[in-house]
Amino acid sequence: MALHELKIEIPAAAAGAADELLLEHGAAAWSVLEDVIVRRAWLVGIGPAAAALAEEWAGLAPALAAVGVTPLAAPVARELVEADWRDSYKAHFRAWRFDRLHWVPVWERATYVVPPGDAVLWLDPGLAFGTGNHETTRLCVERLVVCAEEHGTGGRVIDAGCGSGILALSAALLGYRDVVGFDNDPEAVRVSEENAALNGLTGRVRFATADLETGLAGRQADLLLANIQADVLLRYAAVLTGAVAPGGTLILSGILAGENGQVRAGFERVAPGWSVNARVMGEWSDVVLVRPA
Repeated sequence: MALHELKIEIPAAAAGAADELLLEHGAAAWSVLEDVIVRRAWLVGIGPAAAALAEEWAGLAPALAAVGVTPLAAPVARELVEADWRDSYKAHFRAWRFDRLHWVPVWERATYVVPPGDAVLWLDPGLAFGTGNHETTRLCVERLVVCAEEHGTGGRVIDAGCGSGILALSAALLGYRDVVGFDNDPEAVRVSEENAALNGLTGRVRFATADLETGLAGRQADLLLANIQADVLLRYAAVLTGAVAPGGTLILSGILAGENGQVRAGFERVAPGWSVNARVMGEWSDVVLVRPA
């Protein structure tokens, strides 16, 4: 299978603004690539059709210009062979840890040293979102670890929009026995199941292809995680809060720091009386709600 790439160099200082705009526009085929050593950055679009990428760029360019992101050079187009696009993400995934848990690229398995008493989740995210290197995932994972420490691991966990499976599999690694993960992208579900197999967790998490409404229908979780962009969270606020069991916790991420107040207000309207708190990490934030018992 061949894919096409469209790559545009932008000022390194504009990388954050470009990343925010891509998320706001739901430009799933596009990402920001940074080389922090030489201080260079690029917008990169990958898709099956070169013409479609060029058309998407024509729509993105004015929006980027409006927030001060001006290309430094003309777009460069090329066709990617399978090895190129399957392995390109590896350059941007680095091992990291929080508390006693480690998230490590599987290709470092032979060399990475896990301290005694710690646990590790080996990951190969493929083209699915979720290495833990992005602040939105880190916010969720850190909340998950704290919830397990404070409340135990006896409840049901649902990972809505599971991406690479990192949150659901981390829950299983922490000791949760009833874990469900779903995503509307079949490729994400396939990658999640592969990552489960890499860690000997096959069958410990039930993965499925579903959207928010079908994935949560008839279910209630003691811990529900949704790392999705803010506008989608707000649109499905009633669905998400309705899937939290009494006394349960809802962890929301994928929220720009500047959008946090809007998301909090939206969920407080739908779930009056629930306790609410939030954190900021870089340009991103989370919102956590706890339903009264």
